[in-house]
Amino acid sequence: MPGIDECLLEVMRLPGARGASVVDWTSGLALGTIGESPNGDHEATAAETAEVARMTAEQPAFAHLAPGGGSERSGEAPSTSVEDVIVTTQDGYHMLRFVETAFDSSVFLHLWLSRSEGNLAMARLRLGELAERLVLA
Repeated sequence: MPGIDECLLEVMRLPGARGASVVDWTSGLALGTIGESPNGDHEATAAETAEVARMTAEQPAFAHLAPGGGSERSGEAPSTSVEDVIVTTQDGYHMLRFVETAFDSSVFLHLWLSRSEGNLAMARLRLGELAERLVLA
């Protein structure tokens, strides 16, 4: 089972991968980064993508909360049914893949993929596999 660094190295092996990070969407902090950042600043990108993840995971229109899940209970993050979020730009894709964890499930993988060199379907499948195996220590 790969840790953060090993996971990010595997993500960057995907054709067209430009950059990747593991982000805590509660705090907006990057737990690990690799490659390029769309705006040149990995920390700013982590904070921006965390807002998108948080908005998606917390809005009933996008995510049905699991029974008993919710941020009302002692500050816990909601348990979400959302697997991933894909944002398409003119030159690339941004994929946010939620990672289920034993503690609060407020972590996601962010992949920035080149539109001309990447394969979105393959990247989505591979990111899902990596998210299932990721070990956060």
